[in-house]
Amino acid sequence: MKTRKVLITGMGGELGSLIASRFEQAEWAGDIRGFDMDPPRRRLRHASFTRILPGDIDQMSQFISDFQPQVIVHVGVWEPHARLATDHARIATGNVARAVFDAAQQLTSLESVVVRSGIEVYGASSHSPHIATEESDVAPTTAYGRICADLEARANSLHATRGVNTCILRLAPVVGPHVPSPLGRVLRMPAVPFHGLGNPAFCVVEDTDAADAFVSAGTRHAHGVANICANGAISVLRAILAGRRIPVPTIGPAWWTARAMSGVAGAPIPDHVSEVLHKGRLAASNEAAHLLRFAPRHTTTEVIERLYEWPSIEHVPAKKQVA
Repeated sequence: MKTRKVLITGMGGELGSLIASRFEQAEWAGDIRGFDMDPPRRRLRHASFTRILPGDIDQMSQFISDFQPQVIVHVGVWEPHARLATDHARIATGNVARAVFDAAQQLTSLESVVVRSGIEVYGASSHSPHIATEESDVAPTTAYGRICADLEARANSLHATRGVNTCILRLAPVVGPHVPSPLGRVLRMPAVPFHGLGNPAFCVVEDTDAADAFVSAGTRHAHGVANICANGAISVLRAILAGRRIPVPTIGPAWWTARAMSGVAGAPIPDHVSEVLHKGRLAASNEAAHLLRFAPRHTTTEVIERLYEWPSIEHVPAKKQVA
């Protein structure tokens, strides 16, 4: 029966709205509500949305307290230069996290929390050829990695004080047809810079697979940590050539020039994406299969190939000129 209340933070984003649509199909999810700074990017049949700015911590806390959800799915996380610059992303993510976890400490109805994190928390442990697993140390070396590590600390604190099941999903870079991915933007540039003395490998995950992982975690009341990554890996050079882009090998000062030019062209390269292009980022999951009963349907190579299949915007002139 659809009796359990589900709260989804970040519902307005591509991943958040996709997760909401998946929860609408779950047999157990009843009242589904969410909030974000922007409205959902897809049509939702039953879930309700409330627009709340990240800076309004009191309104977010009151919204959560009034709703009294059994399950919280926290995807109100801003990856730097996905939609917000690094400093703004850190502040917005921190504000939402503060509201969510402070309110969660007071909820009498709460049963479980699912939190979005990223494999960026592993830092050097995930640099190619190393492969990070859930047992690897958390030692972030980038701004986004530190943002995710802070979220995990808040989630662990909630479990320690309240005993609530907390499932932390460490996502590989999320790529999909409409996902605002800084890595995806760079790879779709006509010319793509990468480390000239190496050819590191990386992994990704498609947005639909990531959304299914969140639903699995909520359904199973999962507690623990799971890496969510597509099977396999792809080298940076192969990923560039797959899209018939021009690879631009760079070393030393040339990299800073290429990074600046990419930003001017509309594809900023934040430090966590810079690490992927220079050192790679690999992770594998020892926990997703038995903790979530989940396995991604798409391989890394398939996700990257689909990246270049997305149609570009075509400007269609008006049939009748009025001005």
